[in-house]
Amino acid sequence: RLRGAMTEVKREVFGQMPQEEGGGVVEKFILKSNSVKVEILSLGCIIVALEMKGRDGEFSDVVLGFDTLEGYTRKHPFFGAVVGRVANRIAKGRFTVDNKEYQLFLNNGPNSLHGGAKGFDKVLWMPQVLSNGVCFFRLSPDGEEGYPGDLKVWVTYTLSGRELAINYRAQTSKTTPINLTNHAYFNLAGQGSRDIYDHEISIEADFYLPVDDTKIPTG
Repeated sequence: RLRGAMTEVKREVFGQMPQEEGGGVVEKFILKSNSVKVEILSLGCIIVALEMKGRDGEFSDVVLGFDTLEGYTRKHPFFGAVVGRVANRIAKGRFTVDNKEYQLFLNNGPNSLHGGAKGFDKVLWMPQVLSNGVCFFRLSPDGEEGYPGDLKVWVTYTLSGRELAINYRAQTSKTTPINLTNHAYFNLAGQGSRDIYDHEISIEADFYLPVDDTKIPTG
């Protein structure tokens, strides 16, 4: 257990991956301040829980996830994970870099989604505990899921007071598309509350991209 200026960091074993998935140990890292508590797995850098203090002073978990590893080793809609190499869809799973065309695995109708059949959300990352967070690292080898280049990736979660920050850094040996994000689902009313269909959100954007029937931007 490490204690920074305002953040407490703990690590514990969350479970064991199935043998067919490599059988590695999955760790959970708990970052806690006076107003926020977040739990993150070494599997897929998944945010398992994010507890925040509401106006009533009570803590509520505002992200969707599972209590056990089994939920994450089965098919699920990328709950809380870091997705990549490319988040979202690549039309027909094809792109051209340096006059060479690459074909990716199609896992979402006619498109490639969130890194393909086994993206960043389904692999174990190497953790390093920091004074106020945790940094995860992995090497995505040249040709993984059809992408070019050895890609080193660092994803760092830090908690400072009420602010949870995620920093992404990548270094590649060949030109490659990369678009990393976290895929948490939020319900700001907290765990155990009803669905979010009566929630309202305002996005101060000047433009947005319309998409076609397969969710590819029309341009």
